[in-house]
Amino acid sequence: MESKEDDLTFINLQSACSNLKNLLQTSTNFETSLSKMDSTFDQLQATLITTSRTIAPLQSLAMATKALDARINRAVSPALSLLESFKLAESLQEKLVKISSKLPSKKNPSKRLKYLIKYVDCVDQLNNAIDSITRECEPAIQKLQEVVEFLSRTKATDQYRTRRLRDTLVTLKALYETEVDAMRYEGILDEALLSLQDEYESILQQLKHKNIGDQTQQVDEEAEVDVSDLGSDMEIEVLKRIAETLARNDCLDICIDIFVKVRYTRAAKALMRLNPDYLRTYTPEEIDEMEWENLETAISLWIQHFELAVRTVFVSEKKLCNQVLAELMDGIIWAECFVKIADKIMAVFFRFGEGVTRSSKEPQKLFKLLDMFDSLEKLKSEFAEIFEGEAGVDICFRFRELEKLLVHASSKVFWEFGLQIEGNQDGLPPPQDGSVPKLVRYAINYLKYLATDNYSKSMAKVLRTEQIWKAGILSKPESDENLVKDAMLNVMEALERNIDFKKLRYKDKVLPHIFSMNTYWYIYMRTRNSEMATLLGEQFLKKKYKTVAEESAYMYQRQAWIPIVRLLEEEPEQLNNEVSEALTKGKIEAFMKAFNDNLQRHRSSYNIPEADLREQIREATVNLVVPAYSSFLNSNSSNSHVKSCLAPHSIEELLGKVFGAIDQKDNSKFTSRRRILKDQSALDTPASGEGSSDMKGFRRMNSNKM
Repeated sequence: MESKEDDLTFINLQSACSNLKNLLQTSTNFETSLSKMDSTFDQLQATLITTSRTIAPLQSLAMATKALDARINRAVSPALSLLESFKLAESLQEKLVKISSKLPSKKNPSKRLKYLIKYVDCVDQLNNAIDSITRECEPAIQKLQEVVEFLSRTKATDQYRTRRLRDTLVTLKALYETEVDAMRYEGILDEALLSLQDEYESILQQLKHKNIGDQTQQVDEEAEVDVSDLGSDMEIEVLKRIAETLARNDCLDICIDIFVKVRYTRAAKALMRLNPDYLRTYTPEEIDEMEWENLETAISLWIQHFELAVRTVFVSEKKLCNQVLAELMDGIIWAECFVKIADKIMAVFFRFGEGVTRSSKEPQKLFKLLDMFDSLEKLKSEFAEIFEGEAGVDICFRFRELEKLLVHASSKVFWEFGLQIEGNQDGLPPPQDGSVPKLVRYAINYLKYLATDNYSKSMAKVLRTEQIWKAGILSKPESDENLVKDAMLNVMEALERNIDFKKLRYKDKVLPHIFSMNTYWYIYMRTRNSEMATLLGEQFLKKKYKTVAEESAYMYQRQAWIPIVRLLEEEPEQLNNEVSEALTKGKIEAFMKAFNDNLQRHRSSYNIPEADLREQIREATVNLVVPAYSSFLNSNSSNSHVKSCLAPHSIEELLGKVFGAIDQKDNSKFTSRRRILKDQSALDTPASGEGSSDMKGFRRMNSNKM
């Protein structure tokens, strides 16, 4: 058993020994191979070193080629982009020509406007393409310049290629210097911009103010004035797009000039439809030469037209300016354009208004000046809003200056009216028949008209404004009512002095009292129960003027009739019949002569124009003369001369005729009145139609004819 195990071990040992021999042999062979490989590697290394030394110049050349390739690519890329921009511009030019050729055939306004939008879009695209070419051309030239310089310096390529590249650079420079500018300023784009300018002007011309003439009746303060849009949404959009396109192409000045010129013309023509020929007369000298009726009409038209221009024409024009030009230059240009449009027109209106204020200060102008002032006051806030901002400073300043001129002119006219009355004392003599002088009639109606609500408020504002200017803004002016009241009282006092002076110029003893009675009665009756009486006070007028009229009536009776009545006074002593008859005859003859003379003077020289005053004077005279005459006849009834005398009722009839006795049916309205000479404190009859009616206008009044 052990023998078998030993044999197996021996066999294994022999096998292992054989394997070791084989391994050793293999190692020997591998070592031999490694030696051969070392030799081969040494040879390969020597070869690589030789090869490396050979290809080193080629590596440097490859790196230079790579750098050159990068430089060329940097130059070619902008050039390729520039080429694409040129192609785009060329295609857009062809498209623009095509659209332009079809534009004249578009007669329908709506379709034409839509086509114009396409036209503007194409112009904008072409402009952008040319802008792109302009931006890209210079960098492309610079890159090519760098490449040409690099190749010339490094000689990285042959001279033929370098020369071709240099020729290309020269051509591109020439193209940049000539063709690009030509594309913008001389080519199809320029023609398109000219065409857009024409279309812009044409559309602006078509935007007209409508129904201007019909709106002259809507210019009062409370009326709603129709302010319509001048253009449709499409028209506004086209104008806006064209304006923006022109502005982007350095045509902003042209765009503004066209807009201002056309819209000024349109606004002016709209107002010319109102036939404002009066505006051609504007110097103070020319205005002074105008007939008052013509000047009055001209001022009324000026007020209407001025308000219409501000509230309709300029509001519409301002809105159009904002719609079309608001986005140009960050919105700072449109307001200036609007003011340029309005300035020339407003200058014409201001010029006329200033001429009126600087013309002669005739009394009748006061009411038209106040109308002008009131109109400006109503427009003040709207005017400031329309012409707001820095652009409207000058025109608002001129508006305020016109208001100042109106304040000065109105107050000066009124004060000079009082001075004219005061200075009229040496003018023409008083009325020969003792009637109311024209100056008094004019002045009273003038003041009554001024006291109406239409003018008293404006006059008060004028007087208050002038007082503040004189006394300073910190002063405390009187109330409006007191200002007008004091001003009117000054005129009334001047009128009283004028009346008193004229009264002294009569040589006849009776006429001064008839004149005074007529005049002061006229003043009282024309002012009582009126707005002027409310302002001055009814009791004041009654005490001031009615009392004077009553006193004058009493003095008239005393001078005209009492001396005649005294001729019939009885003698205190008893006389014999013969002397008594002779004395009675003498008294009757003296009475009748004086009575007839007095009647004749009343017929030819005395005048009491007021019917109610005349009737009361008649009754008072009848009550004074007829009873005394009847009593004298009764006392001397036995006298033969008395029987041939006129009967008392005949005397009354003669008095009735000389005083223009009113029919009995009309006398009834006087029967309930207290008579002047019976009760001087009462006479509350209503004002006559003449006194209560409003004056429709004033005529020119020469101071030397008042």
